[in-house]
Amino acid sequence: MRAGRYPFLPEIPAMPPLPTACLAIALLAAAATAHAQDASRTHYVMLVNRAHDSVTKLSVADPGSGAFRDVAVDPLRGGGDSATVGVHGAGCRYDLRFAFDDGRTLVYKDLDVCRYDLVRIRPLPRKDVDAATHFMVSMAR
Repeated sequence: MRAGRYPFLPEIPAMPPLPTACLAIALLAAAATAHAQDASRTHYVMLVNRAHDSVTKLSVADPGSGAFRDVAVDPLRGGGDSATVGVHGAGCRYDLRFAFDDGRTLVYKDLDVCRYDLVRIRPLPRKDVDAATHFMVSMAR
């Protein structure tokens, strides 16, 4: 039995330094791998084009950044054509920019792709509006 201040506690041997260092390195490597996997997650979103015009391009950006990157998608004809696309990144919220065949664009701001996996692209105003007009819709709640 151990004589000292707490005789009722068992004596715990100290862990040797080499195994302790190996354990620490293994834990750090596991944490780095988990972080890298989060950064490369893919969220799949189904797009349904309810607009009258074809969508020719889709771009995605972190919310509010304005740094859009193109996402590969075949043209979506107006009137209900659909496709499923993958959005790559660590977060859940993105700005989605749709370019139409007449040069107009529509941006859905702050869309949560973790919560919503279906995006209905709404019809734009009539074409007598300037073709270079940029439309925005806020998706934040």
